[in-house]
Amino acid sequence: MYQQITLIGHLGNDPESRFTPSGVMVASFSVATSRSWVDQSTGERKEKTTWWRVSVWNKAAEPIMQYLRKGSKVLVVGEIEEARAFTDRDGNHRASLEVKAQNVRFLDSKADGDGGQPAQVAKVQAGAPTDTSIEIPF
Repeated sequence: MYQQITLIGHLGNDPESRFTPSGVMVASFSVATSRSWVDQSTGERKEKTTWWRVSVWNKAAEPIMQYLRKGSKVLVVGEIEEARAFTDRDGNHRASLEVKAQNVRFLDSKADGDGGQPAQVAKVQAGAPTDTSIEIPF
């Protein structure tokens, strides 16, 4: 069996990196995805935001740390890890949705004055722990 999720959203904070005891680099960041709709009974516009915790492993973590910042728009394709339950500061029960990224595309517009057209600034491929393939098309 195989499961995959695709997310498009904005980073909620700057990425953070760490190293495992065996020296493997891991970059982590949160991504907010939102959906909006009009409530049929009230005509009121509603919006719901879901937060995802994304991890990128090995050499693929390097461009994440170099190019992404809070607010960056990304497309993430990955595998959902087990959700972790926690209690927030107000005592509400919540779940942290964890995604191990296999592919991250940077979707922000180029900063060189091209009129704000969307640009694939970088594409990060993350595979098995030994995969170090990184494609940066600029």
